[in-house]
Order: sequence, then C-alpha cells, then structure tokens
Amino acid sequence: MVAKLSLGSTHPCASARRLIWGFLYCLLLTTVSVQVANAVEVGEQLERQGDEIMVCGQLFHTTAPVVLWTDPKGYDAYRVERRFSDFDQSSWAATQEAIPSLNTPNRYGIRKDPLTAEQLEEVRGGGWTLPLLKDVVDQFVMHYDVCGVSKQCFKILQDHRGLSVHFMLDIDGTIYQTLDLKERAWHATISNSRSIGVEIAGIGAYPADNDVLDKWYFPAEDGGTILRPPRWLGHLRLRTVPFYGRPARAEPIVGTIQGVELTQYDFTPEQYDSLIKLTATLCRIFPKLKCDYPKDANNQLIPKVLSQDQWSEFQGVLGHYHVQKNKTDPGPAFDWEKVIGGAEQLLSESK
Repeated sequence: MVAKLSLGSTHPCASARRLIWGFLYCLLLTTVSVQVANAVEVGEQLERQGDEIMVCGQLFHTTAPVVLWTDPKGYDAYRVERRFSDFDQSSWAATQEAIPSLNTPNRYGIRKDPLTAEQLEEVRGGGWTLPLLKDVVDQFVMHYDVCGVSKQCFKILQDHRGLSVHFMLDIDGTIYQTLDLKERAWHATISNSRSIGVEIAGIGAYPADNDVLDKWYFPAEDGGTILRPPRWLGHLRLRTVPFYGRPARAEPIVGTIQGVELTQYDFTPEQYDSLIKLTATLCRIFPKLKCDYPKDANNQLIPKVLSQDQWSEFQGVLGHYHVQKNKTDPGPAFDWEKVIGGAEQLLSESK
C-alpha cells in the first residue's frame, strides 16, 4: 500500500517535494511568458488608435481625435524650415533673410527653470523621465489663436513669429500635437517652464466697434449662427470634410477681461468635447495639475491677470490673460464650467 502525502506533510521528504513543485511552477510561468513573447513577431507594426497624445515618448489615450507631429498631415514644431513657404525658400538660411526678426531656428527649449544643475544635465539630450516631468508641470494654459483655424495658427507661429505650442485645437475638434510635452513650448512667457499650452482655433474677442466677427459668423436659416472662415484663407486643411461649424451658443457673448468689455462668439461643440477630454487626460497624467481654474474669494472666475503670488501658487487650468496683462484669451465666451465640470466628470467615471 502506498501512503498518500500532502504538500503540508511533516514527512522527511516534504521539503524536497516543495522544491520540486516550486521548480515546476516556475517552469510553467516561464513557458507562458515565452509563449506570450513569441506572439509578437519581429518587425510587427503597432497601430495607433488615433486618440493618443505623447508624453516623454509614451502614448496616452484621450478618446478625442489626435494628430501627432509624426503623423501624415501633422504639424511638426521640431522642423527648422518654414512650413508654408515655397520649399526652395523654406530653409533656415532663407528664413533669416526673409524674416530677420526670427533669430533662432528653434521654436522651443528646455524646461530648465525648475531643474537642478544635475537634472538639467540629464535632460539636455531629451532624456526626460515621466516622473520628473510630472514633478515640473502644474499648469495648462488656454489660448485662442486669433487665426480661426489650426493651419493658419501653425503658419503664423512657425513661419512668422518663431513661437510654438504643444496643442492646437481645430474648429472640427481635431487636436494637433506639435511637440512632446517634455519640451518647453514658447506660448505664455513666465508660465512656459511649468505649463502645457493649447491654441483653440477662434478669431478672438473684440470691442463693440470692431467688425472682425462679422467676417467670420453669419445668420443661419434656422435662426442660429454659422461659422464660415473667409475665402482668403484658402484650403483650411480640416480633418473633417465637409464640416459645418457653429458656435456652441448662437448669440455673441459679451464680458469683461482685464477691465475691458469684449464681444466674442463661442467655440464649437466639437472643440469643447475634445478639450474636455484633453483636460481630463492631462489632469490624470500630471498629479500637480488640478482640475480647476482661478477663482476669487466668492468662488467666481478671476477675469484678469493674477498677482505674482497668485500665479506662483496656482496649479491648474488657466487662461493666457491670467498670465499676462496684455492678453485677453481665451476670452469672455470661454465656458470654464463646461470644460472643468466635464473633465471632472470624466475623471470621476474612470476611477
């Protein structure tokens, strides 16, 4: 008769059996791991889903349409040459002659202000780690581009002003990322080293006696308002074709920014939808970036530049006009509650 022994037996051979079973278990795990690894073939292509942004070379889903600078029809702020001039006149040498005010081929830099000397040496070659970037970024700056569409925005920034921004948000809701978020884009002066910037396509906000809005917005037959960019812009390069844009609110919005009364049409529903998703994504990636905007003691939006102390302490989503006194973007029509409330809801749903 053969005695039956359990793994928990006190028999002298119990230790040996435990070693044997442990070896077999490890062998099984190794076999499974090898099988999983072998499921990936050499040279196999990894497809993007089309909603990812890039942070330190890593991809993060937004669930909104995203075109990277590496994608076809993307906008690449790493390039030196002008994007929309004739190719034989687009080099840096030709650009210096055509636009003497551009004194450097770079449109971006290093987020060096918050770094120690040792950290700066580590990241000079682009060697940012995600944990280090998370410790640096704590602001998300909203702009309107005063260009109307993202194609024109990139043309002005890259070809004429030598500036940059991480994201452009077109009227159809497409997000264009032009740089990895590890880069210090040139979009908001003192906030550049600690912030991420987005240029929302929109012609801007103006005093009542200005007729710029009348060239972009027209009455619709149903009583609403149609966004119709002027013909002189040429091909708009919109990703959605055809696209018939409408402001989220049909009537122009009047409000006071920096003490000046301005009129502005709202952004499109498609832009708000993508911006909400992008904001939630960034707040999830960057722990210091709080899903909130500058408020006064009465919990109301601050519609002007922040004091130095307020700006230094603020961590969250803010407008360009909160950073610089001479700016009014994203304007009085920007719906802060829609963006922040929508992003908060997405964050709570994904916990």
